[in-house]
Amino acid sequence: MKKAEFIQAVAEKAGLSKKDSLKAVDAALETIKEALTAGGSVSFIGFGTFSTADRAARKARVPGTKKVIDVPASKAVKFKVGKKLKEAVVAGAGKKGKKK
Repeated sequence: MKKAEFIQAVAEKAGLSKKDSLKAVDAALETIKEALTAGGSVSFIGFGTFSTADRAARKARVPGTKKVIDVPASKAVKFKVGKKLKEAVVAGAGKKGKKK
């Protein structure tokens, strides 16, 4: 689902115009970004938690050349799936009948 499709779905479910839905979604995403940038986390009970994690500096091997390079320390964004969302996805996957 692309952003435009997401905005349309939110507008239909909330009974809002596309313009108002766009403002609401953009404001929510901006708020999550600001919280993560400040080092905090954002939790939606049943849905999941957005947080950050520090990655230590390490050495990595380049496939093909076997050259060893230094990878600097960095921050990464993490998302931990909530129980209700996980259960809904598992139940939804069973309904489709697709097997991997």
